[in-house]
Amino acid sequence: MKLGSLKEGGRDGTLVMVSRDLSRAVRATGIATTLQQALEDWSNVAPRLNALSESLNQGDADGVFDLDHKALAAPLPRAYEFVDGSAYLPHVERVRRARNAEVPESFYTDPLMYQATSAGFHGPRDPVRVVSEDYGIDLEAEILVVTDDVPMAVTPEQAAGHIQLIGLVNDVSLRNLIPPELAKGFGFLQSKPRSALSPVFVTPDELGDVWRGSKVHLPLLTHINGEWFGAPEAGVDMQFDFAQLVAHAAKTRPLSAGTLVGSGTIANEDTSKGASCFAERRTVETLRDGKPSTPFMKFGDVVRIEMLNSDGDSIFGAIEQRIEPQSLP
Repeated sequence: MKLGSLKEGGRDGTLVMVSRDLSRAVRATGIATTLQQALEDWSNVAPRLNALSESLNQGDADGVFDLDHKALAAPLPRAYEFVDGSAYLPHVERVRRARNAEVPESFYTDPLMYQATSAGFHGPRDPVRVVSEDYGIDLEAEILVVTDDVPMAVTPEQAAGHIQLIGLVNDVSLRNLIPPELAKGFGFLQSKPRSALSPVFVTPDELGDVWRGSKVHLPLLTHINGEWFGAPEAGVDMQFDFAQLVAHAAKTRPLSAGTLVGSGTIANEDTSKGASCFAERRTVETLRDGKPSTPFMKFGDVVRIEMLNSDGDSIFGAIEQRIEPQSLP
């Protein structure tokens, strides 16, 4: 199944089933009004949604309409929880090496994770609005999973069964605000504004054999202003799989249905695969040349993030956003 939300019906949008080729949709409101509502009763709702998906893709569903991706909100326009990991250790290792710092041994056995902004997500075509370019505007191209209700202290093996949907996220970062925030020893706040989600989330079975070991085994493609920026392999160099990340998040608390768990910036040991964020590219330049040469994003820049299957078709649809100035109140 491929599920999205229209920008109608209130802050949580209106749930739609989307065709496999992302061209058509049908409202799923006879089953669940919103994706959050569906996730809270997933075991009962999912079979009915699956039947609607089959009907849509066979061409015999009622109420089908051509899908305008600009009309889509984030599949979950807001969520109870979004926790973001940093599962690709080549990224962590390079950043540490660039500032002559060692990677603590615990990083290889205990996932890095922080509590991210979940009160609202940008839709896939919404602009990224920032007050100043001086903040150091960056993208982070990532994969995320969405859970149903996850009990406290689940094992990774148990956690795998609670992963119900998979999607993409542009985890916007304001790099120049990060060092002073982290220096306070209390984590991110102003440096991590709202993120954007892919047009649709898909069920794991939609990915076929590229979803295995609780990882997605495909490259994640990023373009900046129409130019190739990177396509690192998401199934390579991922120290902690999504089941391990979900279990880590649930170690001391249950997770509510609709919790989003992010992979962190996708990065490979092989730097020829490019980058999923400007901080990564700048780190590679620093290690190679002694200083970074690529600036962070400017107003007017456009970022495009998507994942293609073996036939070259977009799986989740593309996140495509322009960086725009935010006017002050």
